[in-house]
Amino acid sequence: MHIQQLQLKNYRNYDVLNLSFDDKVNVIIGENAQGKTNLMEAIYVLAFTKSHRTPREKELIQWEKEYAKIEGTITKRNQSFPVEIILSTKGKKAKLNHLEQKRLSDYIGALNVVMFAPEDLTLVKGPPQIRRRFIDMELGQIQPRYIYHLGQYQKVLKQRNHLLKQMQRNQKQDPAVLRVLTEQLIEHATTLLERRFAFLDLLRKWADPVHHQISRGLEKLEINYAATIEVSEEANKATIETRYLAKFQEIEAKEIERGTTLIGPHRDDLLFYVNKRNVQTYGSQGQQRTTALSMKLAEIELIHNEVGEYPILLLDDVLSELDDYRQSHLLNTIQGKVQTFVSTTSVDGINHNTLKKAELFRVNNGKVDT
Repeated sequence: MHIQQLQLKNYRNYDVLNLSFDDKVNVIIGENAQGKTNLMEAIYVLAFTKSHRTPREKELIQWEKEYAKIEGTITKRNQSFPVEIILSTKGKKAKLNHLEQKRLSDYIGALNVVMFAPEDLTLVKGPPQIRRRFIDMELGQIQPRYIYHLGQYQKVLKQRNHLLKQMQRNQKQDPAVLRVLTEQLIEHATTLLERRFAFLDLLRKWADPVHHQISRGLEKLEINYAATIEVSEEANKATIETRYLAKFQEIEAKEIERGTTLIGPHRDDLLFYVNKRNVQTYGSQGQQRTTALSMKLAEIELIHNEVGEYPILLLDDVLSELDDYRQSHLLNTIQGKVQTFVSTTSVDGINHNTLKKAELFRVNNGKVDT
């Protein structure tokens, strides 16, 4: 899988841009605030229909312009086809093969992307929402239907929290409506949890061997899912539903008192252990970075295993954050099999054959020279 061409219009600091890419490695060089990350972000948005940097889509549209457009030509399973995202003040449209998709979940998965940026190094030690987002974005690529259930869950969650806040303030007492919303929430929560368990089982198969190799055989990585209900990963759908229902009944009064939903996938977390010790709490910075790198490399192999092709890899200003050994391991792993985009202020000090053979793009104030 690779991107042959990318066209931008009114996107961030790019008026009009039309680029063709090498199917192996593309290096985007430029000083800070010139547009390197904007270019990487555009590829990410083309895959996920949203940015990894901001939830405010109007920030992606150039100042005083009505819309922004990202177009790409993708090669997948030896076939080329166009994809397109149009962002405007009225919303966004996603087109696949020139056909507008009614639901974004019907579009996501057409282009598979793995992003590795400096903030991903906080995957291990950062707050739980970073790890939940990691699961949601990667799982959504291989199971687009997951995105639908996630969207429905978030919609019901918002309604339920609004009602709980009203009940907390004694503005409204409607336990019957609360229980209806609880049942709807449980329906989608069960699907999300069931699919997260299955995804984590796949991820472990790739992450532990990768981590073992990067750590020169000295470390064993374990990943545990910390749910807000007591349930095993082998539990079936009916068991998960029953546990959710019992827990919601148990804490209903407490939720009304606090005015918010206290359990569910939106409060779950991942826990990482290296040689039986919690990496978030006791791991060195090196162990935390090795774990984050292992997760990203595992993502690449997992997507390849599930989709049948390697995803596109975006390395946004991250190589300089890795020491020489981890840097070399990353570049050796992707060499020759993954279309990769590397953004950096300079390639000096990165001595690797992968970059020596790369296509170079120089960015300066929203202009790109090849």
